[in-house]
Amino acid sequence: MFTGIIERTLKIEAALDHPAGRRLLIENVWADVAHGESIAVNGVCLTVAAIETGRVHFDVIRETLNRTNLGLLYAGDVVNIERSLRVGGRIDGHFVQGHVDATGVMTHKVATDAEWRYTIEAPEMMAKYLAPKGSITLDGVSLTIAAIVGRRFDVALIPTTRDITTLAERGVGWAFNLEFDQIAKQIVTFLELREAAARST
Repeated sequence: MFTGIIERTLKIEAALDHPAGRRLLIENVWADVAHGESIAVNGVCLTVAAIETGRVHFDVIRETLNRTNLGLLYAGDVVNIERSLRVGGRIDGHFVQGHVDATGVMTHKVATDAEWRYTIEAPEMMAKYLAPKGSITLDGVSLTIAAIVGRRFDVALIPTTRDITTLAERGVGWAFNLEFDQIAKQIVTFLELREAAARST
């Protein structure tokens, strides 16, 4: 479980493709990281597969590569990192599982002294989970939906978010990892199942 509050960004040291997926090697800056630990990389919950001096290894299976932007990243690229939530810790964002639902492409970007605002297009089948002023995670970053038009939605970036995440570096055409709010998904699923049950009686 995560919160969408990015702790830091780290560089990918290597991205090794193989028939079953890919292995990502990322800088190791922790003294207490453990084998089997869960760490969110660009919002994707990955398991520490190996630890060596200066690097942590993660295995990314084909299903994850198909659903996220991790296949677009290579050595030298920088990713958003969040370690898992500890019991008793502060929850400053919202509950995030690290289970990316889909990717959404940035279709418009405003980056001025007055505001930074991105327009993202969600997959059509996922648009039902968008809620005005609701929470959404972009590449692991907890954000608030500022506006919705169809399956497109806007988010606004504050200076702190631009400074401590990779979001400010992304341009039109970038495919963000999207994780929709858990509560919204549960409510929509419940209502759909109830409606389906009513139609079948």
